[in-house]
Amino acid sequence: MIVKKASLFTVIALTFISITSAQTVSKFRLQEISNINQPWARWWWMGNAVDKPGLKKSLIDFHKAGIGGVEITPIYGVKGEENNFIDYLSPKYMEMLGYTVKIADSLKMQVDMVLGTGWPYGGPQVTLPYAATKLVVEKYQVKKNELFNKEIKADPEKEKIPAQLISVSAYGDDGSYFDLTDQLKTNLLNWKAKKTNYTLYAVFAGKTGQQVKRSAPGGKGYTLDHYSELAFNEYVVPFDNALVGFEGKLRAIFNDSYEVYGTDFTPLFLQKFKKRRGYDLKMHIPELLSENDNEIGNRIKSDYRETISDLLLNKFDLPWTKWANSKNYKTKLQAHGSPGNLIDLYASADIPECETFGSMPYDIPGFRREKQDIREGDADPVMLKFSSSAAHISGKPLVSSESFTWLREHFKTALSQCKPEVEDLFLNGVNHAFLHGSTYSPDRAAWPGWKFYASVNFNSNNTIWEDAPALFSYIANCQSLLQQGKPDNEILLYWPIYDVWSKYDKGSLFMQFKIHSLSEWLYGTSFYDTTKNLMSKGYSVDFISDSFIKQAVVKDGLIVLPGGNFKSLVVPVCRTMPLETLKKLIDLKKNGAKIIFEGLPESVPGFNEYEKQNLELQKLITENKDVTQTSSDILKSLNSENINPESLVNTGLKFTRRTLDNEKLYYLVNHTNKTIEGMIPLQIGNKEVVIYDPLTNLYGNAIVQKSNDQTLVKLHIEAGKSLILITENTASQQKWNYWETASATVPLNGKWQLNFDKGGPELPQPAEITALESWTKVSPQAEAFSGSATYTLQFDSPKTTAENWTLNLGDVRESAKVWLNGTFIGTAWSVPYQLNIGRLKPGKNELKIQVTNLAANRIRDMELKGIEWKIFYEINMVDKDYKKFDATKWDPTPSGLLGPVSITPLKNEITK
Repeated sequence: MIVKKASLFTVIALTFISITSAQTVSKFRLQEISNINQPWARWWWMGNAVDKPGLKKSLIDFHKAGIGGVEITPIYGVKGEENNFIDYLSPKYMEMLGYTVKIADSLKMQVDMVLGTGWPYGGPQVTLPYAATKLVVEKYQVKKNELFNKEIKADPEKEKIPAQLISVSAYGDDGSYFDLTDQLKTNLLNWKAKKTNYTLYAVFAGKTGQQVKRSAPGGKGYTLDHYSELAFNEYVVPFDNALVGFEGKLRAIFNDSYEVYGTDFTPLFLQKFKKRRGYDLKMHIPELLSENDNEIGNRIKSDYRETISDLLLNKFDLPWTKWANSKNYKTKLQAHGSPGNLIDLYASADIPECETFGSMPYDIPGFRREKQDIREGDADPVMLKFSSSAAHISGKPLVSSESFTWLREHFKTALSQCKPEVEDLFLNGVNHAFLHGSTYSPDRAAWPGWKFYASVNFNSNNTIWEDAPALFSYIANCQSLLQQGKPDNEILLYWPIYDVWSKYDKGSLFMQFKIHSLSEWLYGTSFYDTTKNLMSKGYSVDFISDSFIKQAVVKDGLIVLPGGNFKSLVVPVCRTMPLETLKKLIDLKKNGAKIIFEGLPESVPGFNEYEKQNLELQKLITENKDVTQTSSDILKSLNSENINPESLVNTGLKFTRRTLDNEKLYYLVNHTNKTIEGMIPLQIGNKEVVIYDPLTNLYGNAIVQKSNDQTLVKLHIEAGKSLILITENTASQQKWNYWETASATVPLNGKWQLNFDKGGPELPQPAEITALESWTKVSPQAEAFSGSATYTLQFDSPKTTAENWTLNLGDVRESAKVWLNGTFIGTAWSVPYQLNIGRLKPGKNELKIQVTNLAANRIRDMELKGIEWKIFYEINMVDKDYKKFDATKWDPTPSGLLGPVSITPLKNEITK
């Protein structure tokens, strides 16, 4: 039987009463679902046009559906609602925020907020001196014995905002250099060239002029200078005032992906550069700006990019977390898109957050990914692991994700299409999923209500909300276990970021690590290839940066970091590495750490005394030949160190693994096109194993075969499904049911009664059908209908007797609740659309299936009738390709129960 949601907590309690009575040592526990286990939602407040009744209703809707918290992001408003707009941080806004926190708390929910409106950080408090800054350089030619006497200023045609003059330097044809900054009177320079011809370089702090994107009322303004702590300190002054009394009442402060464009400078950059890199950048401006691919220019550019990274980390991200923590808030950060070391930046927050964008391919039979409705996804497992690795090595228990962004075209995302996407997030370390997202929409807004332009829109206006609790329950069940213990990744992989920073990039100084441009900085690197190779062979990997290598120590042969212990550290082939990093790696290896070099660096990065450092580097390698030997076969080297992979990947299963008190948890997912079954090996010896199905809440002890090195577990996982395995020392009495087909499948044919229950624009008339096909063919009204309809069938019990039956619904568009003989069985919302329905009664049986379709057909109908619903400021509405949204071009979306529907008799291998 499918366990109903209402009995979830009873099942959870029963599960571990038996395990506890067996005196097992495992600490993994299925437990009552809490708000932190549940999915959270990014909640857009359009124009901040919110009111207390609407806020309360929305939060209750979220709570009832199984959403544990909201992240408030104010954005642009709705046309015609101007009188209801509320200025950001105004007394009225703070009243609404306080009411939200109060209602959320009463529902045992929590609230996060963005430190601004839209994105990125910025607003009316950002004055020009503290706005996002760019490097501007003007050049002047001065011939020998010529007097240069003029005002130095940036080209007003190019720089619409006046740029601040920072320095002026003279570079002679004979190699001479003069810093002329002190000779400036205001911006006027009076200087005579002597001995040779000179080129003058004037360095300015220009302004990008970027404004906050999608800002809400009261939030418009310049984007913040993210490389200046002075700018940050000024930025938070309004929040220091507005948030008095909110200390500890908000859960976290969020910072979205780094979409601060073209900002590669800050007014104090030259001073900070000299302090951090050890030389005066002003002496090397021509090499810095060189557009040729040459070693000196690339080294100086590398230093420049590293300094930007340092400033972003130390002058913004760390002060931001410190500020939030001082008010008893956590921080949640999307570091991707930034020009800095992603590992260190993610780790600076309490909750690192990754992001997926678009739709990924899966081989699961029945999984639909229509080309016209998707944009190709960016959920590369290697990219996802930057955020989770940062959490794992720094000891942060939660890794969040912005999930389902642009998963499908508007109104065309099904719950079934969300499942494998969120599973891939879990497999790569995420355990705190955020829905992207939900838009606040009051009752006065006509259907489909208010809508953000890039999200699935998880709210009660969308038809998928009917069965969304089933998706949310699955996420919560997975996260309740994936948040326990610690990640059990045995290998650290060094990220050679200096190879990227020193890469010639057509003269550009600004290098962003974006998820949408992985070919520019990740694909094709030895780091990427080594990561993919290790993961494909069944190794669990986390990434490590130079700064975290510096923190590492060795204990009992393990590499110890703030977040845990690791068995090995692999250095991929890399061209450059800081001398101090190599020294530390050698020291770790001499002290018993398992360090495997696929290659050794040829050079140190950067410009300062690099030739001297290179000699030291080669000397260090030569003097430590015994510990710096390279491996041509990394898999063989790991095996020789007794570090073995999880060979279960050879079956096609994906996995992630956690550990707690010497017990392990395996989350297994089958994204292949076939059922995977048999005795599956786990790399832990002599264990009992509890199988838990997070989709149904069923559990039980598995059939196992034990040895000293492995435990083999009997499994049967159909394509599209997942299981969680928990190792134990002693078996409980509750056994896992191994259902298998007892005899032939029985098709369910006959006359189906089709009744339209709820939805719009109007309820079509009931129909009687004998052939299951899209209900859009029943009538013109049904073609336009989006909502729920019930199919009812009377059928005779087959002569075959069986302990259990599986109901196979075939093609469902898009989710279905099922009743058998008046008893609710469960919700089928994902591929394969199957439910175990228990025993049939003799004679007549009645099957009711309530199917809910997508909202696409109703939107199509609205637009065909010329009914306008796109009434939003700024971007208004665009399609998945950021072109004008036009649903009139769509064909009707298949809807309802397409079948074929059948039942299959089952027998339990244990009891047969």
